[in-house]
Amino acid sequence: MPVLNERDYLPRAISSTLAQEVDGPIELVLALGPSTDGTTELARELAAADARIVLVDNPAADIPVGLNLAIRTSRHPTIVRVDAHSELSPGYTARAIETLARTGAANVGGVMRAEGRTPFQRAAAAAYNSRIGLGGGAYHGGAEEGEAESAYLGVMRRDVLEEVGLFDESIRRGEDWELNLRIRHAGYRVMFDPTLSVTYWPRESWARLARQFLATGRWRGELVRRYGSRNSLRFFAPPALVATLALALVVAILRGTRALTGVAAALASLVFLPVAAYAGIVAASVAARRGAGLAERAWFAAVVPTMHIAWGAGFLAGVTRGARDTVDTSRLSGRNTPLP
Repeated sequence: MPVLNERDYLPRAISSTLAQEVDGPIELVLALGPSTDGTTELARELAAADARIVLVDNPAADIPVGLNLAIRTSRHPTIVRVDAHSELSPGYTARAIETLARTGAANVGGVMRAEGRTPFQRAAAAAYNSRIGLGGGAYHGGAEEGEAESAYLGVMRRDVLEEVGLFDESIRRGEDWELNLRIRHAGYRVMFDPTLSVTYWPRESWARLARQFLATGRWRGELVRRYGSRNSLRFFAPPALVATLALALVVAILRGTRALTGVAAALASLVFLPVAAYAGIVAASVAARRGAGLAERAWFAAVVPTMHIAWGAGFLAGVTRGARDTVDTSRLSGRNTPLP
């Protein structure tokens, strides 16, 4: 479990992990980043009270570095990746180990079920859980067990992880997708099991969400630079939206200043059609949330385009200039975050 500034979420994340019942011993290795909110002190208190908790320092705070430190420190043949901002459902680990054995897979993951405590966080959670928000990946809404491109968090065979070289420490976001790509190319299977679920708590504010998705998009652009066509076509939808919105803005300005008139203006105005269609889809999704309060519905209308536009803008920057030293500052300024 990579940990950084998670004092409010860490106790429940740890308790849901240690409550897992498996046929054998378990340990929980926390890779502690340089937190400033008392998380490290809390982790030490919890470790002093439970010998199953093992602590290792992760001064770089990067996700893959922390994960590799924790894996190398751990002792057992099955590796369960967990996050301090998530909670495992009862029976998660035992079921995942059974699926690994039954399918012969190297990695198995389940459904990421986002939840929220405030109107904004509930709106963000709804966007995570809906096809319009992050739809496409099996773990955001897949219904049937089967082979998958990647896995959310993941329960993995240690021998396979060591064979493929653990996580790539040069990748700060999307490291799980890249690892699963190498696992599949090594001839192993990555499985999705819909009976597995993990509760995930999204960012607590609009600004933090936007920064998270901007950084994530930029790293996806970097992964496209590195791996090209091995990336799914669905990753290109947000940047296509951003490009269309930019073109529509240019056409609107040219028409408004009369720099574009006649047939040319009419043809150029066709770019407004996909923009109107997108707005209609978002509006319909907001209307469908009848059980939500007014504030939550308003935030949902803002969150969905924020996710798409921030991710798409980051992608375009990443694919043209690379991710370089881009970090997600939504949790700690100037540092990467251990959250997915």
